[in-house]
Amino acid sequence: LGLCLMFLFSLMDWRLFRNDPYLVFILYVLSCLALAGLFFFAEETRGVRGWYRVGPVSFDPIELAKLTLIILLAKYFSSRHIELYGLRHIIISGCYAFIPAFLAMLQPDLGSAIVVLAVWFGFITLSGIRFRHFLLLCAVALLTSFFLWTYSLSPYQKDRIRSFLYPQRDPLGTSYNVRQSVIAVGSGRLLGKGLGYGTQSHLKFLPEAENDFIFAAIVEEWGFVGGTVLLAVFGFLLWRIMLIGFRAGD
Repeated sequence: LGLCLMFLFSLMDWRLFRNDPYLVFILYVLSCLALAGLFFFAEETRGVRGWYRVGPVSFDPIELAKLTLIILLAKYFSSRHIELYGLRHIIISGCYAFIPAFLAMLQPDLGSAIVVLAVWFGFITLSGIRFRHFLLLCAVALLTSFFLWTYSLSPYQKDRIRSFLYPQRDPLGTSYNVRQSVIAVGSGRLLGKGLGYGTQSHLKFLPEAENDFIFAAIVEEWGFVGGTVLLAVFGFLLWRIMLIGFRAGD
């Protein structure tokens, strides 16, 4: 399905987005409305309202919001790159990113909110802002992180961050899933256990092995060789994306 979508999008004329700013803005507004609609029309799953369900298919609108935000920021900065020394454009573009990030936080989906803000920060950094503005953004990010950690984040969200930074801290508690994924990767050894024979994933030691722990599940069954090939393919894809980006005229 992903390859089919990539092929269809490759046939699109990207100049449509460059020449029609209203279309870009409408897509952005629709994606934000889809995020807001989760609180009214989506079922709660494990304490999170993050998916629309249509029969057996579920859809997470934050993925659409990430894509439309990238197109919107590209359009915004391409027409204002000479004026980026002004703090005003940094603030305006930050507001565009803050809206979907804030809606994702309310779900609550901390990971997606961080990704959305990281996309905006990447655009800002690569677009040529003043160095003092860059330092100001870093200071604001640190203060915001301190405020969120102290007053906003739920205990389970803090535990996830702690288990990421200190995976050996609580192997039978908050770090259990991380520990099981390490065991799955290690048990794959050189060539893996064989497709469909991963005990960690099929015996449910890895929760949501088909998405949340997909890399660990693949390496358990395909081994070090399979994991290396997978990373090489992703590396090739990333290299092609960067090459196209550097060669782009606008």
